[in-house]
Amino acid sequence: MRRQAAVLLFTAVALLAVLAGPATGEAAPQGQSRPKPVAPPAQPAAASASQAPAGQAPQPAANPASTAEVPSAATLGVPFFEGMQFIESYDAGAGQRFYLFGTTGSFDDVVAFYRAALKQRGELVFEKPATHQFDIGRFREETMAFPPSITVKDYAQGATGGYPNPKAGAEPARYRTIVQVVPIPAETTPPIKR
Repeated sequence: MRRQAAVLLFTAVALLAVLAGPATGEAAPQGQSRPKPVAPPAQPAAASASQAPAGQAPQPAANPASTAEVPSAATLGVPFFEGMQFIESYDAGAGQRFYLFGTTGSFDDVVAFYRAALKQRGELVFEKPATHQFDIGRFREETMAFPPSITVKDYAQGATGGYPNPKAGAEPARYRTIVQVVPIPAETTPPIKR
């Protein structure tokens, strides 16, 4: 059940990103909530002058994690498929984050890479679109919202042409495969009683 919830969250986030459009400022349809990306730093009052004129949709706030703090394999504690590009980081709740990456590699190549790197088969949780999940840590219900995992989803299937790159004008224009990483949270040490 938890595995399906994690995969459904992954699917919902990816769908919302597609509906929102690639960095065009288009808003998601009303009535749908969108996961919270990393909060941008506070802007001085002078920054309000750069807001969009009336009648135009404001541009989405820049995500510092997508520019200054691009996560690495070392910081997330997982191997990266060669050429994977960071897309976005979202609050998963309970102090966890999940990270979306895109690649032009095929779904089968990405799954084969993670099978070899993680030394496990993982599980095909959906056939269409193909979605494969690898557990990378134990789920602790009292401290986690989602199980630590790597989920690989095939966006080359069907007529979508791939997952649109949210960075306008960036290459590739579309990703064949999306990888979601929910890293193992850093263990917190309980305070020492004196």
